[in-house]
Amino acid sequence: MMIPLTRFTSPLKRAGFALLLIASCARPAWATATFDEVKREFRPSDTLILDRNGEVLQRLRTDATVRRGQWVALADISPALRTALVLSEDKRFYEHSGVDWRAVSSAAWANLWNTKTRGASTLSMQLAGLLDEDWRASNNGRSITQKFGQTVSAQVLERRWRKDQILEAYLNLVPFRGELVGIDALSRTLFGKAAHGLDEREAAVAAALVRAPNAKVAQVTQRACGVLKTLQAPAKADCDGLDLFASAALQRKAFDASEGVAPHLARQLVRGSAVINKSTPATLASTLSAPLQRFAVQTLSQQLRELSGRHVEDGAIVVLDNATGEVLAWVGSSGDLSAAAEVDGVLAQRQPGSTLKPFLYAQAIAERRITAGSLLEDSSSQIQTAGGLYIPQNYDRQFKGLVSARTALGASFNVPAVRTLVMVSPDAFHKQLKAAGLPLKESGDYYGYSLALGSAEVSLLALTNSYRTLANGGRYSATSLSRNAKPVFTPAIDARAAFIVTDIMADPLARARTFGTDSILATRFWTAVKTGTSKDMRDNWAVGYSQRYTVGVWVGNASGAPMWDVSGTSGAAPIWAALMNHLHQREPSRAPAPPAGLVQLRTGFGHQLEATRMEWFIQGTEQALFAINSEAGSAYPESATGTKRLKNGNQEGHQPARITAPASGTIIALDPDIPPNRQRLNFSAQGSGLRWLMDGKEFARGTQAQWLPWPGRHVVQLSDVHGKVLDEIRLEVRGAGLKVTQGAAR
Repeated sequence: MMIPLTRFTSPLKRAGFALLLIASCARPAWATATFDEVKREFRPSDTLILDRNGEVLQRLRTDATVRRGQWVALADISPALRTALVLSEDKRFYEHSGVDWRAVSSAAWANLWNTKTRGASTLSMQLAGLLDEDWRASNNGRSITQKFGQTVSAQVLERRWRKDQILEAYLNLVPFRGELVGIDALSRTLFGKAAHGLDEREAAVAAALVRAPNAKVAQVTQRACGVLKTLQAPAKADCDGLDLFASAALQRKAFDASEGVAPHLARQLVRGSAVINKSTPATLASTLSAPLQRFAVQTLSQQLRELSGRHVEDGAIVVLDNATGEVLAWVGSSGDLSAAAEVDGVLAQRQPGSTLKPFLYAQAIAERRITAGSLLEDSSSQIQTAGGLYIPQNYDRQFKGLVSARTALGASFNVPAVRTLVMVSPDAFHKQLKAAGLPLKESGDYYGYSLALGSAEVSLLALTNSYRTLANGGRYSATSLSRNAKPVFTPAIDARAAFIVTDIMADPLARARTFGTDSILATRFWTAVKTGTSKDMRDNWAVGYSQRYTVGVWVGNASGAPMWDVSGTSGAAPIWAALMNHLHQREPSRAPAPPAGLVQLRTGFGHQLEATRMEWFIQGTEQALFAINSEAGSAYPESATGTKRLKNGNQEGHQPARITAPASGTIIALDPDIPPNRQRLNFSAQGSGLRWLMDGKEFARGTQAQWLPWPGRHVVQLSDVHGKVLDEIRLEVRGAGLKVTQGAAR
């Protein structure tokens, strides 16, 4: 840039120049800004998400109008680039006080003789233009006023800032090419590295772009070669291949918009910050632990790769601090393994399956409807609802008969849970879940008795925090992503009941009948855990807590597609166990102390139903022996089943051949936790020489039959050896698209 002194030869023009000079000295409001203020006001186009110790978790682009990187200290910028910039733009940068009067004189003389010259704009003058838009050149260049204003401002800048501050600010604010502003954006975009790693060839290209940001490749190459010769001896400068190198670099448009190990958390924090602050700061602190977050991401990826043959591609993880509610890990998806990586599995609403059962049993215990030792009937149950008969199923071919509430919860039997919900009522259970931090969309009556088996939809974050409520003795507080937040606890679950269900979930013997005594859920330190699977094997969960942490894991498909033969112990549980082991490598976990109002009593069970054990009770409900006097009868009389009976040809004096179970109109609700080859429906009949037909095809003979449920409405008929239909029922199977193994009957 040149200042044509020859234009100010007359006294009038010299007076005008003086007036402009005085005005320029008084004009720039920014001139009072310090280097620290300019640096503080700098806003990158990306926001850095930091963990609890200041380590970078994620970089997320938040300004689509420009590409600015982070502010880079001069010491972290390549010496080759600093040298190249000074030599090519302002050789006497360290000698002048803002204006290079020798360059001004040379430019004026060259202008007089119409000789092409580089101009006399120093780095300080250029920075003045970057800091104050009034001094920036328009498409027609700068006006005389702008030129003088820029000159004066540069001298003011030199008096108030150090040289290294001027150079640092310039390199962070100068536009390079297209949307790229600042050295961090340039070096990461064009060269794929941080600014401190630029070599002489890369520095030459960068310096060439300062002078002509949008020049063609050939022009950039020519100028870069000239810069390279100033850095090296002209005879040693190697410009061969510089055109190919520059061409390849200039074709790179941008680096990834998001980079790191916590993309979903980053978006959540940025959205919250934008609402509160009306803008997004350059950095946002979080409560996450970077080492734990990386371990969680790696563990999820490893487990999903092992499940790749079972049609599983997504997962999510949450780790909470029990005392504070701080989120220590937030993994929203499996990343590259997922076809929907942008979906945040931590916040997505999904059916929780059996993971709601602890809250149901806690409520029933708190209301003194049952105790942990109470015997619940695990048998075929037909519950009349507005939509028909609701018949929950269990894990295997046979029902278990009478089991204690401890065993029913620990082994996750479905029928006892539904019977317990009948006692509590869906509406009351809905209120309990809401108090524990699970705000369900619909009312309890909307879900009905299927709510006991997790038919509602919840997020992983809310479900994990509700288990944290149990870990805190029934006290609820919200989760936090800010370390400055103090938890506010409110009573949500009876503390005595919370302790009892916690004790059950921590008892390996209680879950032994389903999971065995040495399952993946058994840890070497104290933990309480529950698994669950939603209908059609769409969602698989493992949620549990230790003395200090609560960990929630979801595995499934973001699309909602069913998994293939993935249970609670084969899907989410290995991830949960790995995280718990990692958290407690050097940290112990001890069982909670019982709250006031509890008693422990040695309890036995009649008919050797279960082994004698020490059992916890709310004071006043303790009982030393649980037994039955007679076999329980059917809870629902035949007249209530709506069974359709057909006349048959049996001779008088004999009972007519008929189907005795299940009843006509049965709606079968299948639990996806049940392995497909073990989840069968039992049929029974009275008579002789009987054949069973399903939708017209024979599938069994005799008075007993088993059938692997299949979705849809079905007609079950009982016929004699001659094919005459003796009885008929109709039933419906909902929600279970089971994968039939080879040789299995449908």
